[in-house]
Amino acid sequence: MGYSKTDYEESRILLYYGFAPLEDPQAVMFWQRTLCEMLELKGRILVSKHGINGTVGGSLAACKEYVRRTKAFPAFKGMEFKWSEGGAEDFPRLSVKVRDEIVAFGAPDELEVDDKGVIGGGVHLKPEQLHELMEERGDEVVFFDGRNAMEAQIGKFKDAVIPDVRTTHDFIKEIESGKYDDLKDKPVVTYCTGGIRCEILSSLMKKRGFKEVYQLDGGIVRYGEKFGDKGFWEGSLYVFDRRMHMEFSDDAKVIGRCVHCDQPTNDFRNCLNLQCRKQTLICDDCFNNGEKHYCEQCATQPAATA
Repeated sequence: MGYSKTDYEESRILLYYGFAPLEDPQAVMFWQRTLCEMLELKGRILVSKHGINGTVGGSLAACKEYVRRTKAFPAFKGMEFKWSEGGAEDFPRLSVKVRDEIVAFGAPDELEVDDKGVIGGGVHLKPEQLHELMEERGDEVVFFDGRNAMEAQIGKFKDAVIPDVRTTHDFIKEIESGKYDDLKDKPVVTYCTGGIRCEILSSLMKKRGFKEVYQLDGGIVRYGEKFGDKGFWEGSLYVFDRRMHMEFSDDAKVIGRCVHCDQPTNDFRNCLNLQCRKQTLICDDCFNNGEKHYCEQCATQPAATA
């Protein structure tokens, strides 16, 4: 299939997922690895009996060919791909693995999928439909962040509930804790980066008594493409590659705060303590100060950072 000179000169990053029953995840993993190696794509792909979840980068031509060949597989024919700026250089390597879950909520036996996707999940809302819901229901609507709490430090939907979770494994305990029982009769809109975490989270919430659950179709990425920073989103979007974050426009607010001086920043740095390495918001001025290369905890424990 022919591609233009521009296709080979420019690069892109693909973000995608697809829920579908896979009889042989191992075979799908080998096929995907071979395909990516042939196209010189880098990134991370997870495959399970429930489907596939990936982020890869490379030349525009390689990304187009990857999409074409992946969608030719019957189980993935309807899968949507989100495109963003970047390329193979934004990833350290190619990783393609088989796991029990394509998002690790710790509930592989709870998740049910068919050829149409997740069974029993929340109602999908396109960005325009979310705005319609907000116009109709106003303050009744609750935004519920389906990401790790750290990600919300630099960007979130206005007045969103930010669960106290470090990993997706923490969500089940969190929603069973009783903290959010007052939301069970309210319209709850779950959201995450590209939509995949909410496919699962919304189904888990419905099984635990949340009656009116929605999920933002395409996640924050699709919403930002449609409304930029002129809607209900504010701040930067945390991304899982070397970019660390992205903005939808030049008008994006900086809502993150440096842990040392409280100045606005959206830059995460790894704590210099090799026993910690926690991603921490540290502004340029503080990071350029050698004594402030640490997270808030390690910075107060000099012996631990030596």
